[in-house]
Amino acid sequence: MRFLKFSVHPPYPPLPNPRNLFFFAVFVNFLGQFFYIRSVVWGGTKPNLVSWFIWMLAPFIGVFFQLKAGAGLSVLPVFMAGFGPLLVIIFSVLNKNSYWKLYTFDIYCGLFSFLSLVLYVFTHNLGISILFAIVSDGLAAVPTIIKSWKFPETESASIYLTGIFSNIAGLFIIKNWIFSIYSFGIYFILLNLIIVFCIYRKKIFKIH
Repeated sequence: MRFLKFSVHPPYPPLPNPRNLFFFAVFVNFLGQFFYIRSVVWGGTKPNLVSWFIWMLAPFIGVFFQLKAGAGLSVLPVFMAGFGPLLVIIFSVLNKNSYWKLYTFDIYCGLFSFLSLVLYVFTHNLGISILFAIVSDGLAAVPTIIKSWKFPETESASIYLTGIFSNIAGLFIIKNWIFSIYSFGIYFILLNLIIVFCIYRKKIFKIH
């Protein structure tokens, strides 16, 4: 009597472990920060310090509230979103010719952003607190978005591209899909996409 033999091996290779992908994304994010800071030191990139100060502050506070909500390693890209700007600020200040001249509009954006951040800290509802943090970060991003649109040569896309990748990876390891946990990651993906588009739009559409 002949028996059919069935393979015990899956027909397709197993999917990569989300945690491995996540840690690889964090490493890639480090590379993006390194190349951005190198561009700042060399004088090619001129970051707007209003944007980068709030971008440093808001994610650090966001990590605190996300951990409070029960998030785990998925907060690491958000932490990196704050740690990178801290390094950018330090190297920009050390090299005086490496930061963008601030205008009145930038200051107003920074003030409204900081006000949203204060509301974020003192709001007792966790979901609303996260929403205020996103609004604060978004207002801080406006000067950099405008600068990237008008003067794309003063920005480097490296840190934004790797930020997209790392935050997408962070979404893959979320176990509890609630607004206070996933919202920051999705927001950072969208924001980075907008800035990358502003940086490359002249090359994409061949605008002179």
